[in-house]
Amino acid sequence: MRSRYIPAFAVAATLSLLLTGVATGQNTTRITLEDAIHLALEHNHALKAARTQILQNQAQEITANLRPNPTLSADSQFLPFFSPQDFSGQNLDQTQQFDVGIGYLFERGRKRQRRLQAARDQTAATRAQIADAERTLDFNVGQQFIGVLLAESTLDFAIRNLKDFQQTVDIGEAQLKAGAIGEGDYLKIKLQMLQFETDVSSARLARVQALVALREALGFNAVPADYEVVGDLAYEPLKARLEDLQVKALKERPDFRAADLGIVAAQSQILLAKANAKVDINATYALSHVAGSTSTSLYTSFELPFFNRNQGEIARTGYALTQAQEQQQATSDTVLGDVENAYATLRSNEEVVQLYTSGYLKQAQESRDISEYAYKRGAVSLLDFLDAERSNRAVQLAYRQALASYMTALEQLKQAVGTRSLP
Repeated sequence: MRSRYIPAFAVAATLSLLLTGVATGQNTTRITLEDAIHLALEHNHALKAARTQILQNQAQEITANLRPNPTLSADSQFLPFFSPQDFSGQNLDQTQQFDVGIGYLFERGRKRQRRLQAARDQTAATRAQIADAERTLDFNVGQQFIGVLLAESTLDFAIRNLKDFQQTVDIGEAQLKAGAIGEGDYLKIKLQMLQFETDVSSARLARVQALVALREALGFNAVPADYEVVGDLAYEPLKARLEDLQVKALKERPDFRAADLGIVAAQSQILLAKANAKVDINATYALSHVAGSTSTSLYTSFELPFFNRNQGEIARTGYALTQAQEQQQATSDTVLGDVENAYATLRSNEEVVQLYTSGYLKQAQESRDISEYAYKRGAVSLLDFLDAERSNRAVQLAYRQALASYMTALEQLKQAVGTRSLP
C-alpha cells in the first residue's frame, strides 16, 4: 500500500527538489506534479492525523492479545484486636487462621486468538481507508496543480498580448500625430489597452491564489512561500478502453479493498462472538494455616449458561456481516460508476480540445494577424481589427481552459481507477 512507501517518496521528492535547484542555479524551489503529490503525502496535516488511526488500531491489537491477570488473595481470621494481651506466638499458631491464594481465569473458545484476529482485520480495513484518503488527496493536489498551470499560462498570454498591443498603441499614436487617424479612433485603441492591463492584473492575482491553494494542500511547511511549479498545459491522449479501466479499478481502488476487508472483519467478529459464548473457568490455588496445621486447597468456578449464551451478539454480528456484504456490492457499483463518469467526462473534454487544435485555434490567430496587418496599412477599419483581437483573445483563453479541463478530467479518471498509472 502507498502509505508504506511514503518515506521513499519523501526522499525522492527532496532529491528532485535539490536537483532542480542545481539545474536552474537558483534558490527558488520548483516542483513537478509528482513532487507535489509526494510532498502532500508526507506533510498534509489532515492525512497525518488520519494515519494515527492505524497506530490506534495497532495499540488495540496489543490490548486484544493480552492474557487475563492472575488474582492474588490473602486473609487473616480471628485476630484478637479487642484483646491485645492474647497476641502471642502460640495464639498465632494455634488460634488464628491465615489463607493465601492465587487465581487465574482460563479463557475457553480461543477468545484471545479471536480478539487478536478481529483487531488485526480492523487494522487492515483502516489501512485501506487511509489509502483511500491518500487517493482523494492525490486528486486534490493534481487539481490544484493544474489550476496553477492554467493561471501561469493565462498570465503569460496576458503579458504577451499586452506587449503586442502596446505596439499597436504606439503605431496609433504615430498615426494620430501624422493625421492619418482621428483622435476618436486613437482613444478607442487606448481604451482597449485598459482591458489588456486589467487582464494582466487579474491573471497575476489568479496565479497567487492558485499557488496558495496548492500550498494548503501540500502543507504550508512543505514548500517555501516563493516556490514555483514545473509543467505545462498539454494534451496527452488516452488509449485505454472503459472496460479495462473498470477491471483495473476493482483491483486498485482502496475503498473497494476496504469494503472487501470489511467483510473479513465482520466474519472475525462472528467468530469472536461465538468464542465469547464459551464458558470460562476460574481456578484458585490456596494455602491455609489454621490450628497449627497447614493445608492446600483448589477451587474452581464457572457460570452456568442457562440464560446468557451471547445470543444477541452472535445475531448482531451475523447482521453486520450481511451489512458489510451489501456495502461491498454498493462500493463495487460506485467504483464502476465513477470510472464510467470520469471516462465520459475525459472523452467530452478531449473532443473540445481537438476542436480547437483541428483549426479554430489557428484560424483565430491568423484572423487576428491578418486584421492587424491590414489595419496598419489602412485596408480595414479599427473596429474590425479590435473585433479580431477580441475574438482571438477569447479563443486562446478558451483553449487554455479546455486543456486544463481535460487534464483535470484525466486526474479524475486516475482517481476513479485508483492509480496514477493508466493502461
